[in-house]
Parts: sequence; structure tokens; C-alpha cells
Amino acid sequence: MDKEKFFNLGKITRLHGYKGAMMLFLDVDDPSVYYELDGIFFEQESGMVPWFIDRFDPRGNQAVIELEGIDSESAAIPFIDKLVWLPLELLPKLSGKQFYFHEVIGFTLTDKTFGEVGEIKAITEHPTNPLFICDHNGKEVLIPMNDDQIAEVNRETRQILTDLPDGLVQMYL
Repeated sequence: MDKEKFFNLGKITRLHGYKGAMMLFLDVDDPSVYYELDGIFFEQESGMVPWFIDRFDPRGNQAVIELEGIDSESAAIPFIDKLVWLPLELLPKLSGKQFYFHEVIGFTLTDKTFGEVGEIKAITEHPTNPLFICDHNGKEVLIPMNDDQIAEVNRETRQILTDLPDGLVQMYL
């Protein structure tokens, strides 16, 4: 299975007890959406490998999990610090101006005043806020991802309409 068809749910952070239970940090906005999981995936050299969940005990943005066949501390240790993945189809659907970062790669970013900024090639995390990385005729343009500046997300036309400060795009050109 291709990794591009998965999203990162979180990470196994440590053992919980000595019988193979582990702590899973849920790196999501609403952990409760995932409280009824039957399985999770781990990335291995051969691809994404599923593991069935025997126990899932939520604790806020963490959960104690027990995986099928993992019943000892020594069997659980290799999972520590491993990222946990789920298929993209398990992501809750978003609407309006909300979107997942992976969802808008390839969208066209357009500004109300400037016009077409370019294709969104990537999104990078930044300490103050994420940035759209757009290609404008071969030049890289970085646009802060600010909720107040995003006017519309149109999934049908694959466009994001923004209302950017004057001169922001021009400083890259």
C-alpha cells in the first residue's frame, strides 16, 4: 500500500506497563473521532502494515493501546517512537474554508487583487503559521496560511481564493 494513501494519526510514545500495552499520542484536532478504531498501520520497508487493536483506552489526546499478538514488554519495545498511520478515507470530511494540507496540494492559489499566484506545490510548517509554497512561473512564492486571508476553498475547481496584503506576492517577483 502506498504511503500517499495514508495520514499520520500520531505516534507511539512509550510503554504502558509490562504486558505489551503502549501509549499512543493522537496528533489530531478531535481525538474522539478515532476512539472506535479496529486497526492501525505502521510503515515498514515492505510498505504500510496493518495491526489489529485488541484494546483502545482513550485518555484525551492519548490512548493506551494493545495490539493483537503483542503481549510483552520486549515485543512492544520496537514500536516505541513509531508513527501510526490510517487510510485517508478515515479522515472526517471538511467543508467551507477548512481543509487538510495534503488535500490542497495541486490547487491553484488566486488573490482577489493580484490574480493567479500559482499552483500550491507544498505546505510547510512554520513556528508562526504554515506557509503555502506556490510556483508562479518558475518562482517560489511563500504565502502565509492565515484564516482571515483565505476567502474561499473551492474543491470542485481546485482553487483557493485569498485576500492578501498589497505587495505580498510582488515581493517575490
